[in-house]
Amino acid sequence: MASPLRAILFDLDGTLLDTAPEMVDALNAVRVEQGLAPLAFEVVRPSVSHGSTRLINLGFPDADPQQFAALQSRFLQIYAAGVGLRTRLFSGMESVLAELSNRGLNLGVVTNKPAWLTDPLLAQLDLRDRFACVVSGDTVSERKPHPLPMLHAAKLAGVTAEACIYVGDAERDVQAAHAAGMPALVATYGYLGDDEDWQSWGGDGSVAQPAELLGWLDRSGRT
Repeated sequence: MASPLRAILFDLDGTLLDTAPEMVDALNAVRVEQGLAPLAFEVVRPSVSHGSTRLINLGFPDADPQQFAALQSRFLQIYAAGVGLRTRLFSGMESVLAELSNRGLNLGVVTNKPAWLTDPLLAQLDLRDRFACVVSGDTVSERKPHPLPMLHAAKLAGVTAEACIYVGDAERDVQAAHAAGMPALVATYGYLGDDEDWQSWGGDGSVAQPAELLGWLDRSGRT
């Protein structure tokens, strides 16, 4: 029988937080500065979980390396200036976090977002104290899909990797969790593109909305 779960770890963008409004706004602000029309929100949203590199590739597919670096820097500057102002927990996530805490489970964040963006974002939303651990993209020497961030998060939370479950909306999330020895759930409400076959990622389950996480845990018999 599997050991009881003691910690629930979350990806940030597209799983815990709906950061798309700010990220799309920042990309379109750079496009307007460059004399280009804004892209539709629905076009940009699926790329948000993949960070600034994917977004700049989407917004400026013909940029050479030097232009790309300058555009990415400007994007990050604009995004950082308003980080957290239009971001919210996904609908239903507040009550899920409260219930998980009531069950005595530790909560954590593992994201590829750098700490200089992650920390002020969580602070702006008054969320930092809710988590036993926050591992950003530059906290350790590797990023997802490498297992090191997951293992580090478990250590900070004071639990074994086997006592954790990870919830994320990208294939690298499943890969990182499994490499660390923990189950992974796919947040299908997140920033999935039409071309992404999440069912082929090998996740241990899926949740179409945050509240479904509680049902999955109940059925697992591990809490």
